[in-house]
Amino acid sequence: MVRVGIRTAGSTRRRIVDLPAESEVGWVRQAIAHEFGAPHERLKLIVGGKALEDEMNTKPVTVKFADGDSLIAVVVPKAPPKHISSRDGEIEDEDEELRFKLPESATPLQRQLGNFLRGKLKVPDIFLIVLFSISPRAWLSIAIWFVLLPIARRWELGPVYIIITVFAVIFMNLGKRQPGEASAYSIFNDDFRELPGTLNADRLDRDIRAGQF
Repeated sequence: MVRVGIRTAGSTRRRIVDLPAESEVGWVRQAIAHEFGAPHERLKLIVGGKALEDEMNTKPVTVKFADGDSLIAVVVPKAPPKHISSRDGEIEDEDEELRFKLPESATPLQRQLGNFLRGKLKVPDIFLIVLFSISPRAWLSIAIWFVLLPIARRWELGPVYIIITVFAVIFMNLGKRQPGEASAYSIFNDDFRELPGTLNADRLDRDIRAGQF
């Protein structure tokens, strides 16, 4: 047996441990893990600036020690969750989000159409995501809009048709307020009540008079 000094990462204190002059790295790692109460599966041993491996070409690796030798024991931290593991992990997650997947509620017709476009026509996933994210009702509205566009142009009502379209889109995308919920626009609220923190001329005048600017 020889006396070997062991330091752990981040510590300057050195502990002396009796180890065989020659033994397998795997055995040494388990002995040191037991001595320090560390998980042996995540314990790395560094000797002379080189990390020791348990095996090489499927054969156990042996290590020799002499009195006064030193080694460093490092406990490798657990890998974080996939979505925050590394920049590469973030890229993989972003790629995963851009992959086309039909929801469980998809109809058989949608599944057949998706498989045909992706498998036969090799349509990119990003176009399939856009295609299937729009409801059939919206696609019907778009088709009707393009059908009526030449008619409006023939009657020289193109600008009016565009303006009506803009207002129709705004109206169709307006949300529904819950009972008692205040609107962001004070004109729609009782007594023209504003939301807390709203910036307007009165608020600026009060701040200026209070010396906050």
